[in-house]
Amino acid sequence: MADWTTTEWAIVILAFLAGLFVGMMFCTGRKWKRRYHDEAKLRTEERKRLEELERSHKHHEAELIAARARAGDTTPRDR
Repeated sequence: MADWTTTEWAIVILAFLAGLFVGMMFCTGRKWKRRYHDEAKLRTEERKRLEELERSHKHHEAELIAARARAGDTTPRDR
């Protein structure tokens, strides 16, 4: 059997690495896609929750301003 040349070894190593890479893509594609969609869903839920909290905060702040106006307190308040 003849010895392998450097070029042949390079081809074998590149073929092995390409097969390894393609195999990893096929085996883990669904898992990562599912995780991405789960995370996107969590981001949308968190965004909705934040918007609801901001609306609630504005509502309570408006009620506080109205209560102060009814009480005759006109001095601005610093936070």
